[in-house]
Amino acid sequence: MNLSIFFEPLSEEVFATLNKPRTLGSYISRFVSKFPDWRTADIAILGINETRGRYTDEDNEADHIHHQSAARLVRKKLYSLNKGAGRCQLVDLGNLRPGITLEDTHLRLKEIVEVLISHNTIPVIIGGSHDLEYGQYMGYEHLERVVNMVTVDSSVDMTEDTEAAPNRKQLRQILMHEPNYLFSLSQIGYQSYFVEPEVMATFEKMHFESFRVGEVHRSVQEMEPVVRVADLLTFDISAIRHQDAPGYEPANPFGLTGEEACQLCWYAGLNDNLTSLGIYEYNPALDERKLTAMTVATMIWYFIEGFYHRKNETDFSGRHFTKYAVAFADDNPDRMIFYKSRSSEKWWLEVEPLSPEKGSRVVPCSYEDYLQATKGEVPNRWILTQARIG
Repeated sequence: MNLSIFFEPLSEEVFATLNKPRTLGSYISRFVSKFPDWRTADIAILGINETRGRYTDEDNEADHIHHQSAARLVRKKLYSLNKGAGRCQLVDLGNLRPGITLEDTHLRLKEIVEVLISHNTIPVIIGGSHDLEYGQYMGYEHLERVVNMVTVDSSVDMTEDTEAAPNRKQLRQILMHEPNYLFSLSQIGYQSYFVEPEVMATFEKMHFESFRVGEVHRSVQEMEPVVRVADLLTFDISAIRHQDAPGYEPANPFGLTGEEACQLCWYAGLNDNLTSLGIYEYNPALDERKLTAMTVATMIWYFIEGFYHRKNETDFSGRHFTKYAVAFADDNPDRMIFYKSRSSEKWWLEVEPLSPEKGSRVVPCSYEDYLQATKGEVPNRWILTQARIG
């Protein structure tokens, strides 16, 4: 497939000063005059200057113009960062041409994501509005299997208000999409005063996980197994506090720190199953000193580094794992099976289905889940997963 027809080439003069030895800029093959060979790349960067999802039909079209350089500013910061110690096979495909309508852009993104992940190339999307995650999600439809999604956001974009802007209701689109291939959805970093109670009730009814920003502050390490379950991860910049990323609106003094955001992206990079990352809602018009561009660039840097530290820990029957069987009280014949990697020391939990005709499922967990089981308590992660399996 000729992907180049979907993309606008980059201006070489913008990056001419960034090709210093050891910087990422000198290792990334980018679309300037010749489209890069994305089939041999591990990761493909692409920008999308699409912001119509931030507005309702009543908003002025002129308001849509000021976000056009978001991906370019992130690239300038990212290219100037020093490369890590490992190998580096990256391409920059340029900016995806928006469709005539917002829905056209979603479908175009779907097609790009589908092609890239089919060739084992991970798309890293530097986007406009967060509704673009719907297109990112649709790119998994061809797999004909269930997928797991994690979104990092200060709110839960699942409002029932039909008049709301598209970037406030794309999760509802995802849940209603046919065919339905979403197995789990986890929300990290939400702030309760931004979320309608009905939305959280729907989340709980569907057995999805959600974590307030305070829970991330308390232990960002406990978010690692949450991120490790994801096939795709999306990140709304509004989840980060204004001090570390001022380039979004409305301004919010609370949220994740830039360091926590980078930590989550590092976990995403390490995740053997994750095949796409989208970072959305950066508005450069509000980023006077380009601090947000630097924050986003550093997040992507950590994702790339994490990717090149993957362990390929997927065969739990192999000698690289230690198996633990936790028995419950004497009158309860059940037991819970855990796996621990001898290399990374990460934990997994085997969940038995309620229906005997369905197979068990091994899901990421934490050491805390194991300790909870040894005390005779059933981890919440086990309960939610079994409820989704049926």
